[in-house]
Parts: sequence; structure tokens; C-alpha cells
Amino acid sequence: MDRNIPEETQNQQKRRLWLWIALLALVVVAAIWILRGTLGNSITSSDIRIATAEIGDVENTLTASGEVQPDFEAVITSPITAVIQQTYLDAGANVKTGDKILELDKEFTQLNLEKLKDELELKKNAIVKLRWELEKSFYDLKINDSIKVLKINSLQADIENAKRLFKAGGGTRENIDQAEQYLRIAQLEKRQLENDIRIKQQTMRADIRESEIDAQIKEKDLQELQRKLQQANIIATRTGVLTYVNKNIGSKVAEGEILARLADLGGFKIMGSISDNYAPQIRVGMPAIVRINETQIRGLLTNILPSVQNNIVNFDVQLDDKANKLLRPKMKVEVYLVTEARPKTIRVANGAGFNGAPVQDVFVLRTNGKAERRTVKVGLSNFDFVEITEGIKAGERVIVSDMTKFKNATELEIKP
Repeated sequence: MDRNIPEETQNQQKRRLWLWIALLALVVVAAIWILRGTLGNSITSSDIRIATAEIGDVENTLTASGEVQPDFEAVITSPITAVIQQTYLDAGANVKTGDKILELDKEFTQLNLEKLKDELELKKNAIVKLRWELEKSFYDLKINDSIKVLKINSLQADIENAKRLFKAGGGTRENIDQAEQYLRIAQLEKRQLENDIRIKQQTMRADIRESEIDAQIKEKDLQELQRKLQQANIIATRTGVLTYVNKNIGSKVAEGEILARLADLGGFKIMGSISDNYAPQIRVGMPAIVRINETQIRGLLTNILPSVQNNIVNFDVQLDDKANKLLRPKMKVEVYLVTEARPKTIRVANGAGFNGAPVQDVFVLRTNGKAERRTVKVGLSNFDFVEITEGIKAGERVIVSDMTKFKNATELEIKP
């Protein structure tokens, strides 16, 4: 038969249970506190990067990307519409001035050239014929003018005869008036003829000049086609390396279509690109730094392309050492555009511990092997250095690693 447990015994068991729970909770809290104290506020030196503050120059930079391109690249285009007959060299070949690259079928252009020669000859013959026709027409007008002079002289004689007859009583006044009328008509006709001669002279000059200009145009077209035929021998115009050759033998190429690219690999430039958000900050003439691994090559921004594509602004950088052996065509490089420079300031090597804020906290090492949290003011920055305007002196050692997991700690123990 079950027996009821006294109430006092039950209360004692409850008090004992709560005591154990409280004791266990106290042990857990103490363990967390001890663990946090031993681990949370200490770090080994191998897990962090330490830099010493120093006096030096700091440049503020904008980060961009770039591609190495030949400083000079000639584009060889087809001077005529033709068919590719044969190629002699491949891309990557070294060439000298005069080396033949490829050959075009020039037969159709040659036929056009002969046709233009014939048309020019016809134009020249037409000019000669026009001169003869105009000279004949002008000669006829001059003869008619001479005839008019003789007629006027004859009419003047008729008037004199009519006047003498009238005085002698053998003529009438009407005969004199009629003779004078014929003379005036003849004089007007002569004036008209003289004007026709003057106009004809001007017209002759204009017609001949027009024909001569037309012939000159044909002659220039002929010379242009002859020049294009000479250029149709696709040869290297200078010493360099072929970066592209159209090897589609039998294909038709239009006038102006690219046949080859010839680069001078003795020097290089950088084609850079940056977000258009930075467009107001970049300008022609600003310094630029190109980084290849650990090597830096300085230069100047020489050109900004006016068009913006996909929110990207493109620009050219002319290098001081454009023949550097590290440069290779099509190589991708890091480009840093210098917007501002400050000499002889306190600087610290850049690292993940700097987040770009003008005011932030960093850990500075003390002589006792510990690091203290300190608020500093940051000025200019680039990929190598950060300027410290306040909070750190030259010679002090700073942890530049990411220390966000210690954001609540005021002091750290640095373990060997």
C-alpha cells in the first residue's frame, strides 16, 4: 500500500533540485567568462599582420582595370573590293618593311582602270571638239559682225545720196527718212551682234572650263584607282608583329575591310576602364600607376574616350617605361589613378583592418606585449598605404588585419 510523502520532505527535495540547477548555471557562466577571458581577448602574433607607422608620401587613388596594348598598331584595310587569293603569313609572324602578307584578285579593278582611261580619253577628245565648234561659232559671229559694218557703211552712203537728190529736186523727204530708218535698224542689229559675240566668248570659256573640270575629275579618279591598285599589294608598312591576318582565301572583301593588323611590340600602352561613377574625378594628365604583380609602372592618363558603354568609361595611359619586359599584349593589369598626393605624412601599410571610414578604431601594440584599442583619423589611402592624420605617431606598431571579432575588446594580449 502506497504511502504519502510528507510535505516537508517534498519541499526539501525541491530546494535541493533548485540548488543544483543554480550551481550548474553558475559553473556554466564562470566557464564562459573564463573562456572569454582566456581566448576572446588574446591572439597569437602569427594570426595577425602588424605594420609600423612611418613618415612617407601617400597618394589617394581610384582603382581601375586595364589591358596592355601595343603603343602603335597599324590596321591594314583592303583598298578595293576584291577576293583574297592567297595569304603568305600568319598572325604572330615577325615582319619587316615590304614583306608580303597576302594577295588580292585585282582583275576587276584593273578592268575598271582601263575603262576610266577610255572615258578620260573621250573627255579629252570632247574638249578638243568643243573648242573647234566654239571657235567656228565665234568665227561666224565675227563674219556677221563684219557684214553688218559693211551694211551700215552702205546705208550711210544711201542716206547721203538721198540727201543730195533731195537738194537737187530729184528725191523726196520720205526717201531720206526711210534710209535713216534702215541705218538705225542696222546699227541696232550690229549692237545686238556685238553683245552676242561677248556672251559667246564668256559661254565658250565656261563650257571649255566645265569640260576641263570634268576631265580633271576623271583623271583624279584614274589616279586614285591606280593608287589603290598599288596598295592592293598587301605588304608590311613597317617592322613589327602581325596580330591578325584574314586567312579566308576565296572570300570577298569590301573596300575598307580589315585584312591585317601590324603591331610594334617595342612599346606598350594601357587601355583602362573604370565605372562612370568616377568620371567627374578623372582628367587628362593625371598620374597613373600600373601594377603587375609586385612591380609598379608609372604613367599619365593621356586620353578619355567620350563614349560611355555599359556604365564604363575607357581611357588611355601612356607609360614612362613602355618597353618594360613584364608587359605583354592583352595582359590584364591593375590600374590606379592618382587623384591627390600628400608628402611626408604619417602612413601605415594598408590592410583589412582599415574599412575606409574617416574615423575608426585600430589596435596599437604597447611595449608590454599587449595591444590597446585606439581611435584614429584616416586621410588619403591607396593600395599600399593609409594616411593617419591623428591618433598614431611614427614608430608605433599597428595591427592592420581584420579585427572585427574583437570589436568589444579594449585590450588584447598578443601571444608569441
